[in-house]
Amino acid sequence: MRVLVVNTGSSSLKLSALDDDRLITSFTVERWEGVDDLDPLRSFLSETGEVDAVGHRVVHGGPRYRTSMRVDDDVLAYIESVANLAPLHNPPAVAGIRAVSRLRPELPAVCAFDTAFHATIPDDAATYALPRKWNHWYALRRYGFHGLSHAYAVRRAAELVGRVPESVRVVTCHLGAGSSLCAVRDGRSVDTTMGFTPLDGLVMRTRVGSVDPGLLLWLLENANTDVATLRHVLEHQSGLKGLSGTSGDLRDVVAARADGDADAGLAIDVFVHRLVSEIGAMVASAGGLDLLVFTGGMGENSPELRDAAAERLGFLGVMLDPEANGATSDADVSAAEAKVRTVVVTAREDVQVAREVRRTLA
Repeated sequence: MRVLVVNTGSSSLKLSALDDDRLITSFTVERWEGVDDLDPLRSFLSETGEVDAVGHRVVHGGPRYRTSMRVDDDVLAYIESVANLAPLHNPPAVAGIRAVSRLRPELPAVCAFDTAFHATIPDDAATYALPRKWNHWYALRRYGFHGLSHAYAVRRAAELVGRVPESVRVVTCHLGAGSSLCAVRDGRSVDTTMGFTPLDGLVMRTRVGSVDPGLLLWLLENANTDVATLRHVLEHQSGLKGLSGTSGDLRDVVAARADGDADAGLAIDVFVHRLVSEIGAMVASAGGLDLLVFTGGMGENSPELRDAAAERLGFLGVMLDPEANGATSDADVSAAEAKVRTVVVTAREDVQVAREVRRTLA
């Protein structure tokens, strides 16, 4: 089956065409103008040739959708109704669905939700200790994100070490501009670091990660800070960027540290500390660790980051081969004597979306 995969960002449009898992072609529109901007789609489809179906990556499925769904008016209306859960991502996804539908209304379309992979997280890990009425009324829970990336990484990493996902206890590390970890047992997500929103968990490029909620209340009450300003700072001025005073790109932070910048050095130390401590928490949720997986921009392209994490996780049996750790694509980078296998996986959300399309339409 040939599948068109549509991945809309807050302002970008990434298009891929796959024949089963084989990539035919891909193209990214850096500045997409929305549902009426049909020329990039029209051009891509004319160059790609016939496709049998379309898959749309949608960040948030809300409390209703716990698996991929074939698109119809009810599904589309629901995605719009929960836009306040992912205001930067769900509205562009809806625009992408409508745009493709205008050009190719005969194509069956499937929504693949990033939150769906984490629908299997048990209630004790997903529930916040808030008033039960609030949790019920507002559907408050740990939703988790990057689910498509985590799902693909688990399967691909298990394949690389000659195992099946159901036979290994896995922690996947999706480390990019947005970063999250996932604990996987029996092939299913049982815990993750992002929560109700993508702000939770690890230190990220510009996002704060986990922080004492009392600290935020203190800032609102004592630092002449309003909600809008606080939201902007937490999402766009924190993380590696806020700590180091750089762009937040790990390469820039590393370069600043090499030039003797103490703030950049501290930023990396904080990042690694939080990464390792959260990996430890995920290992506890998984009931042990057989396979540690790095994916995403930083996860794939920073051997130094993997080495720093592995050094602190040696007590779990994590040990890297220095030469193999230079890999930036699908590879087992473990030392021969390591008790835990460590694998680098090239992120391929497009492959996972295409698989979800085939499974859903079947």
